[in-house]
Amino acid sequence: MITKTTSIAPFEDIADWESALYAFLAEKERRSGSRRTVEGYARMLQQFFGSIGKPPERITSPEVFTYAYGIGLSGKEPSSATISARIACISSFYRFLIRMGLVATNPCDAVERPRAQPSLPRGLSAEEIKRLLAAITTTPTGLRDRAIVLTLTLTGRRRSEVLNLKAGDITQYGGLFFYNYRGKGNKQGKRELPRPAFSAIERALATWRKSLASMNPGESLWPSSSPTANGHGLTSGTFYGNLQRYFRKAGLPPAGVHALRHSAAKLRREAGESIEDISRYLDHSSLAVTSVYLRGLEGQEDRAWSRVAEAIGV
Repeated sequence: MITKTTSIAPFEDIADWESALYAFLAEKERRSGSRRTVEGYARMLQQFFGSIGKPPERITSPEVFTYAYGIGLSGKEPSSATISARIACISSFYRFLIRMGLVATNPCDAVERPRAQPSLPRGLSAEEIKRLLAAITTTPTGLRDRAIVLTLTLTGRRRSEVLNLKAGDITQYGGLFFYNYRGKGNKQGKRELPRPAFSAIERALATWRKSLASMNPGESLWPSSSPTANGHGLTSGTFYGNLQRYFRKAGLPPAGVHALRHSAAKLRREAGESIEDISRYLDHSSLAVTSVYLRGLEGQEDRAWSRVAEAIGV
């Protein structure tokens, strides 16, 4: 979230625009449930309006184009994904402003978005998950991260849904453990917490001299000693960096946290679950989404190659 000292443009009516920006980001956080998404949107909007030096109603389409396709702080040409993300962020803000009656048009409408090739989902095999877990140390930090990896893999939840879990979200009933989560689109849910994940959480908390029974209900399930955590527990960026080190140590190619959600779907499919069950498990909006999700993970069996090979004598 942006701070009260940050401006999006140096104009007298900036207070009104800042208020609109705060309202937009608050709505975005409520809908997405992801602090990381809000921080990314805030950063891009600050960069855009700060570089242009104009209030929103005076921004032109060519200026959006220049920013979206321009070279960033890295000094490299932006990828199609980065360009699309920049345009989507600015366009989303303008759609909000139009709904609020603050502007009449969206300058992003005239900006062509690049065609991006969708990347195939990558799910880890059971053996790769074992290697990943074996690469994680038994220090307090390592045990905490191991609990997160297990929770992500066994529940199939998104990164923000897991990292935002609080002590009060865990409950016990009839010998089973459950967790409450806020999903995409602010969807509320309650699911069983697999016992291996719960045991890993308890073990990790013990090394931080904490326990679910004594923790404040609003306290993060994932403790952190980092000053950047600001009392909110482990940050998404810190966990991502740790995960990349574990991938390297395990001899696995780098992957994002979302790969563990893909892994959860892949492993459940391999265990014999139906697409319908996996769709409900992942909270997908439709079976079509799940089918696309799994298509890149399962591969397609080729039943004809042996006959072709025989015909060409190999």
